[in-house]
Amino acid sequence: MKRSLSYPHLILSTLGALVFVLGGLLANTTFVQAHPLASSGTIDMAFAQASREFQVPQPLLESICYMEGRLSEHSGSPSIDGGYGCMHLVKNRRVDTLDQAAKLLHVNVRQLKINIATNIRGGAAILRQDALRINNHHLPTKLSGWYSTVEVYSDASTPYVAAMYANGVYTIMNRGFRAADDAREPVMLAPQHVTPDKSMGNKATPAATMPQGCSNDGQTDYPGAVDCILPANSFDCSQVKNSSCTYKSANRPNDDAINFVGIHDIEGTAQDALNTFQNVSGGDSIHYIVDSDGTIYQVLHEKDIAYHLGNLWYNDHSIGIEHAGYAATGYQWYNATEYLASAKLVAYLLGKYHIPLDHEHIVGHGTVPAPTPVSAPNHVDPGPYWLWDYYLNLIKQQGVSAVSQATSQASQAHTVVLHPTTDQQLNSADGTETTANFNFFNLYTGPSTSSSLVPSGSNGTDVTDETYNVEPDISYYYVTKRSDTAGSGDTMYEIYYGEADQLGRNPKSEFTNGKLAWLAVPPGYATTGRGTLVTLGLKNSRVAKVYGRPTSSKSDVIGDTPNNSRYVSGLTLTEDGTNNRWYEINYNHRQAWVPASEVR
Repeated sequence: MKRSLSYPHLILSTLGALVFVLGGLLANTTFVQAHPLASSGTIDMAFAQASREFQVPQPLLESICYMEGRLSEHSGSPSIDGGYGCMHLVKNRRVDTLDQAAKLLHVNVRQLKINIATNIRGGAAILRQDALRINNHHLPTKLSGWYSTVEVYSDASTPYVAAMYANGVYTIMNRGFRAADDAREPVMLAPQHVTPDKSMGNKATPAATMPQGCSNDGQTDYPGAVDCILPANSFDCSQVKNSSCTYKSANRPNDDAINFVGIHDIEGTAQDALNTFQNVSGGDSIHYIVDSDGTIYQVLHEKDIAYHLGNLWYNDHSIGIEHAGYAATGYQWYNATEYLASAKLVAYLLGKYHIPLDHEHIVGHGTVPAPTPVSAPNHVDPGPYWLWDYYLNLIKQQGVSAVSQATSQASQAHTVVLHPTTDQQLNSADGTETTANFNFFNLYTGPSTSSSLVPSGSNGTDVTDETYNVEPDISYYYVTKRSDTAGSGDTMYEIYYGEADQLGRNPKSEFTNGKLAWLAVPPGYATTGRGTLVTLGLKNSRVAKVYGRPTSSKSDVIGDTPNNSRYVSGLTLTEDGTNNRWYEINYNHRQAWVPASEVR
């Protein structure tokens, strides 16, 4: 999808999503605090006070605030779903718990957006209101009895996603956590050892009215998806001759193996995506769309080939998923229900097509190379605010079978992979950072962060530019490492990296050159990488050729790298229709390909 042009300073949380509440059903639902907690109070006091005031268990409030917003108020900026603060009070075309909370508390809406204590009170008021409504005007007497209320609070449109959300909250309560808020005040939740009571049944919000061209008819590949599958006689390029079309019918995986799942963001809402893909003149297509409320729309059959990754070979071998959200605007954070619904969909696809669970096979649009140098650069979504560690862990938690694990990859000496401490499992205990979830890491020309950045397409001014950085969960070989001489505390790793060093020439060239550069890694972010080490060398040449796809065509050469340079390969494949073996390599921010004949 198109690239957003604006972005904030840095903020993204992991999560968010809230609740559909029927107003006017309850008596005695106006709550007024005589002495509202000022912003100078601690966050622990805010949780304790809100718990007493609204009779909502404090561990429940703490777990939702941590799961939804990592204890952050996000500088008053909304999520993609229009939710504010760590309790994600929502105002959008489906839900308005933000105004409801303001009315219940008799406070200004702005206070709920910018004051975390008020936001916690607002979330507690909504939870109390939901609990009274679904429990016949009684509050649960035990922590275990709040499970159905949490399902409602998720604002999920389908029962299974609402249950995933509630399970996620109870998982946090049972594991406990230690973290810090925006003011770096610590919050510690001890493990609760509680078994949720699920006897009340699922209270998920009914799905909204079906978009035009869609129906809930059960005729989708993925169970529970909304059927928005495009008519072949209008959109299939195999049937439509000399006219606009958006995809190609196929019989995968029989004719082409499905090796990848492609992750995108929409640069807007799910309806924006449907508008695009239902336009036969648009030329783009996708298999699935995940909305911020967990609704999944299927646009193409999985067996057919979507035009989505900007590289025809990857299109032939992948299934594409769009997500409501923006690549460049970190404040429009991807929310909890959306991550959960997407993770369950991807787990289903991995099991069905025997795809390994790793970032080499679950690719972002931004990790797919352009097929040729004249077509570069490719898109950059889902962008620097997509939480890859968190997302891959969610997929793993859906019970991906052992057959789909990347068991062939081995840990390798002198390799490094980044796992940001702000993007870990839900029980992350680093306790040091909460909102700095910007997940691109820069490369420099020298072993110091005071050195200049490697050549880029934007001189470091575009937050989504991928020409001078890497992202988590991708392994790189390093020649050496040392402490940052600028004193930042980072460790500098010298790696081979395909630099876009010809962008400033006249004429400009997208051709890349493998060179040594220095990757800056904050403390605690680096672990030993996994994959196959490959040393490159082409006979009768000083450099080896690097390709944008595993096909033996000179036009697919997108760069080169010096003989004896080393890279990490996450997978090998045989070229379609041949016996030629190819290695995928982590060449720069993106994947690239080299033939086995170049590997020593």
